[in-house]
Amino acid sequence: MIQIRPVSDLRNKFTDIEKCVQSGEPVYLTKNGYGSMVVLSIETFSRLVESDDHIMDVADALAASSKERLTHKEVFGSLRRKINE
Repeated sequence: MIQIRPVSDLRNKFTDIEKCVQSGEPVYLTKNGYGSMVVLSIETFSRLVESDDHIMDVADALAASSKERLTHKEVFGSLRRKINE
């Protein structure tokens, strides 16, 4: 179940929030009724970041193995054409 809490709970009910994030669920914090931040466990955050790091490592390896370079316009023009097809 999604946990949405006021940001004041971070100070007043820290152990409750800690239990939620340790179970693998994010806790969404609000301030004055609006979304303010998300609290995650270190493990959950690491899994999110590791996937991005892996993607960048693959891109770096591909770039190192090829001399072909594309401009910003070429890359995004190609993406726009694919999206609009």
